[in-house]
Amino acid sequence: MSGPGISVVICVYTEDRWEDILAAVASVRAQSRPALETLLVVDHNDLLHERLAQEYKEATDVRVLANAGPRGLSAGRNTGIAASYGEVIAFLDDDAVAERDWLRHFAASYTDPRVMAVGGRTEPIWASGRRPAWIPEEFDWVVGCTYRGLPPGRVRVRNVLGGNASFRRTAFDVAGGFATGIGRDGDKRPLGCEETELCIRLSRARPDAVLLIDDRAVIHHRVPEAREHFGYFRTRTYAEGLSKALVARSVGADKGLESERRYTTRVLPAGVVRGLRDAVLARPGGAGRAGAIVAGVLTAAGGYVVGSVRARRGAVTYSVAAIGDDRGGGDG
Repeated sequence: MSGPGISVVICVYTEDRWEDILAAVASVRAQSRPALETLLVVDHNDLLHERLAQEYKEATDVRVLANAGPRGLSAGRNTGIAASYGEVIAFLDDDAVAERDWLRHFAASYTDPRVMAVGGRTEPIWASGRRPAWIPEEFDWVVGCTYRGLPPGRVRVRNVLGGNASFRRTAFDVAGGFATGIGRDGDKRPLGCEETELCIRLSRARPDAVLLIDDRAVIHHRVPEAREHFGYFRTRTYAEGLSKALVARSVGADKGLESERRYTTRVLPAGVVRGLRDAVLARPGGAGRAGAIVAGVLTAAGGYVVGSVRARRGAVTYSVAAIGDDRGGGDG
């Protein structure tokens, strides 16, 4: 197999996603370009850890690990990085499945030594069977998917999106790991942006680094019914504002909000116009989509203001988990 060896890290936390976890692992095992290994990192759930260890006890390509840091996605990813062997580490959500050529497209970009990170395209699988008419594609990031406004093809970006991403191992050597205190923490408020903060730190540490999104590297992400409602939309956009405030505090508002300025001044206004036009033409959901965009912007802005005040008062903790070398661990 030519090119870098790729380790795949899947962070898991609840037995409620048991079938999804098995499907995610199966999709990695079915890759046209085989993964070097798959690491399942269990976030402080002994019962799930034991069950997965039993499930994969005969597997030579799957290891089950316990999160060695504080509860949350960032520490889980850092645990996977430290334990992995690959020259490249890819991350897959525990409720997503990768298309057969996912890793092959990632690997192709790493022939360029300047490339430090490669992300892909994430498509939603709606629990209801189809996209709710009121949800604008511009806000598909709310449900962890690729959104309207990202450039198509294979392009340079400021940051990759964490649920469908890969990094060269040396990226972590120069930039450190994922920051704890920014991203998700089990079932608590749905924060994010930990990959944004890492990518900005990486670009500062290595100004010549190239970060890409290749939209041929596709995964399909399950969206549960609870996330198809406006209540979740509002909660997630507010949490995004809180997260952006933490990122801006860490790396500065100039870089922390660079892409967001274009998104809010160009992409979203065009989405509102498109929604209103659809409403005039009596197309389903047009007015709802326009209203959701406006509501999403206002809610995220409110979260950003609250997050900024908390940061100034020192109410938000921030740390970057150190990545040690724990490649001998695992029970799977």
